[in-house]
Amino acid sequence: MDSKQQLPQVSVRNVDLAVIGSGPGGYEAALRASKAGMKVSLIEKGALGGVCVNWGCIPTKALLRSAELFDLFKKSSSYGLKIHSADIDLSEAVKRSRVVAQKLSKGVAFMLRRAEVEVIQGEALFTGAHRLDIFREGVYVETLQANHIIIASGARSRQLPGLEPDGKHIITSREALALKRVPNSMIVLGGGAVGVEMAWFYAMAGSKVTLVELTPRLLPLEDEEISEVLKRSFLKAGISVLTGAKLEGVTVSGDQVNGFLSVEGVEPQPVTADYLLVAVGVTGNCDGLGLEHAGVERSRGFVVTDSSCRTAVNHIFAIGDVRGGMLLAHKASAEAALAVDTIAGKQSRPIDESMIPRCVYAEPSVASIGWSEKEAEARGYTVKVGRSMFAASGKANACGNLEGLVKLVFNAADNRLLGAHIVGYGAVELIGELTLARRLEVSAELLADTVHAHPTLSETIREAAENALQT
Repeated sequence: MDSKQQLPQVSVRNVDLAVIGSGPGGYEAALRASKAGMKVSLIEKGALGGVCVNWGCIPTKALLRSAELFDLFKKSSSYGLKIHSADIDLSEAVKRSRVVAQKLSKGVAFMLRRAEVEVIQGEALFTGAHRLDIFREGVYVETLQANHIIIASGARSRQLPGLEPDGKHIITSREALALKRVPNSMIVLGGGAVGVEMAWFYAMAGSKVTLVELTPRLLPLEDEEISEVLKRSFLKAGISVLTGAKLEGVTVSGDQVNGFLSVEGVEPQPVTADYLLVAVGVTGNCDGLGLEHAGVERSRGFVVTDSSCRTAVNHIFAIGDVRGGMLLAHKASAEAALAVDTIAGKQSRPIDESMIPRCVYAEPSVASIGWSEKEAEARGYTVKVGRSMFAASGKANACGNLEGLVKLVFNAADNRLLGAHIVGYGAVELIGELTLARRLEVSAELLADTVHAHPTLSETIREAAENALQT
């Protein structure tokens, strides 16, 4: 059964809820369910915290913090600090990121233990709509009979034919988080959040980086104006950015990856690098779960659910990346709350993805909430747009971070906020105020009338609202 060794069953136990996966959605669901009085078992085959804590959000942000310092030291003389020699030790940066990840993983274990959630190390396999067989290293351990089940198994990197990772020269973000030395050169395929963050990190570490994106712009889901500012910044930082481009004919020869970059109307150009990082999206971790034995449907690599995260089987739910949609840790946590509340019989409002903030942690960072200018117009709104440039901010000038802007999109009929888009230093922290404003349908007048501390980057929000009211 899925190449696992099925031994005679020695134990069948009943639980109120079984959660498959311990990422942000999985452990949040387990904690909430336990607090609601349910008997909960959480099954995890790897380290607690899932990909986010161990190989995604947390270690990535730790490395990006190192990249900020790399960049700052290069500019240190302008701040009055003369550094004659500053060597980058990538292995130490990676070591620090692993320590941070392990600390957070232990924190997840502590919270689950304190909440009296049973953690089962192993892999779960559906053998019926309510039954999960647990395997450890391919050997059967026990069976759970669960009244409800939440699938929170996450996702994995999507592979393209001819670009299958070998872990040596063609790599995914997981290998990129653990390199021991700074490569001389790297091709990053994919201009989404992961590709952008990894490209910026290795460029700051000293690699010659070529960032290739198939669509016409970086971060194709973000506002066009924001994407263009990011592209200009990357080019200024020495990153070669090719949009509307394809990487073809990839081969590995010796210690080099070779290929051809194709842009419409231009002769293909050869490209060579030490590494090719493939960051072209993900697919849900659906394989090996035995979903067919429970009647759970999937489509295009993800589990199919309704607006309450419920699958085609009434008592089985799916949350987080395995469900598809916006692939964000905080979305998974929100879905965990929704699923548990639904199981508990509470009335809950379905999640509106236009109320979920999106963040990219390169520098300048990018953050947004709601609809872009074009999306709002496509939905039938007449819009007012307000902008405020970081170059005009006293705090941004004092910090030496002048790139970027705040762009706010309002409904012209009543001046209510429809979308907010930021590119610039501190964008990922500024988005909190605008997420609340979007949630409460705050008006441009209210944002403009709200006193913001001076000098702060947050003043750019008030100034953008004022600008919209002048149009």
